Amino acid sequence: MFKKDEMLIMPAVDIKGGKCVQLVQGEPGTEQVVINNPERVAKYWEDKGANTVHVIDLDGTLNGETNIETIKKILNEVNVPIQLGGGIRSIEYAENLLNLDIERLIIGTMGIKHPETITKLSEEYGADRIMISLDSKNSKVVIKGWQEEINKSATEISKEFEDYGAGSILFTNVDVEGLLNGFNIDPILELVKSVNIPIVYSGGITTIEDVEKLSKTGVKGIVIGSALYKDKIKIDDALKYQSLKGEF
Repeated sequence: MFKKDEMLIMPAVDIKGGKCVQLVQGEPGTEQVVINNPERVAKYWEDKGANTVHVIDLDGTLNGETNIETIKKILNEVNVPIQLGGGIRSIEYAENLLNLDIERLIIGTMGIKHPETITKLSEEYGADRIMISLDSKNSKVVIKGWQEEINKSATEISKEFEDYGAGSILFTNVDVEGLLNGFNIDPILELVKSVNIPIVYSGGITTIEDVEKLSKTGVKGIVIGSALYKDKIKIDDALKYQSLKGEF
């Protein structure tokens, strides 16, 4: 559940081949971080004070081979909420994950191709537990592991999914994902203004100044990956911005 005056800091635990990895723009073979035992990584972020851990099953996203056993290990290891996405291609698999007590399920390709699935899951499990993933590349939404383009922007499609019953939106700017070069604030501000449901942002967050800037946009959470693993941002410093600081 997103709180009114809080911006959640969400450390990313991306799983590939049963390991925690960080890729550049989601491209296989660009691993810059490889750590065994993702469940211990998730526990580390919990112990450091994270209130939510953001878990992505990259194998599920890229080739449909899910890391369900690793996901179960993470759920057994940590006590804070888990926000999970990657490779959710059927209602049945989504229901299985929600019944494992995943706090919030991130649905991308299936939701965009079949928006009625968002409605069904939201009605059955509650909108707070269903997040639609809008990944943007060259200002257009992309699906299937960022390989297929939809001829709409995230802002254009966001209102549709609010109407379909999504409880929140994960907005990822693929153009800057994993590059550690910062991000463009304008699409984020535009998206926040377009809907009334919470927005979580991911992509290009590199410095503590980026975290401060995002805390003023109205987003309800930010996902930080490579910058934490490469020690460009200290989790303790980032957590200081969980209370919203104002607005642009």
